[in-house]
Amino acid sequence: MTETRPGIASTARVVVTRPDDPLAAPLVEELSREYDERYGLNDGIPSSAELSRYPAEVFTAERGGTFLLLVDDSGAPVAGGAFMREDDETVEVKRVWTHSSYRRLGLARRVMSELEAEAARRGVRTVVLTTGARQPEAVALYLSLGYEPQFDLDGDWEAVSYLSFRKQLAD
Repeated sequence: MTETRPGIASTARVVVTRPDDPLAAPLVEELSREYDERYGLNDGIPSSAELSRYPAEVFTAERGGTFLLLVDDSGAPVAGGAFMREDDETVEVKRVWTHSSYRRLGLARRVMSELEAEAARRGVRTVVLTTGARQPEAVALYLSLGYEPQFDLDGDWEAVSYLSFRKQLAD
């Protein structure tokens, strides 16, 4: 699945679906593995259990959410992400992921752009999200996209654990 063609971030097709769609399975499986590798057990429970914390329905339009995949020319998923509704003006971004063979090509940035655009179309004013202390690449991405950290960037990220961010969308 190694991408040799530059520009996939702009040519990948957006597919709106659900996290339990079989098309999403490769990304969800890889995300689960990486959570477990980076964070291990949490009170004896694999860290990937976080992925089943919310039912798939919260990521559907009917419940105010969305779940999208970026797929390549062959229809294979290369990245994805979701948001769920917190209140009338706020969504929480979850599950932003890029397949390991497609990283550093701008796909996560595209996922975030698509999620923000969809949230704005729905009248959302604020996007919040969290990432883990052992995901510095995610921290760098969110900072570069204008997300404001709700923690001390120079502090002990491990002590904070869940690193929260917030962004106001343009009116």
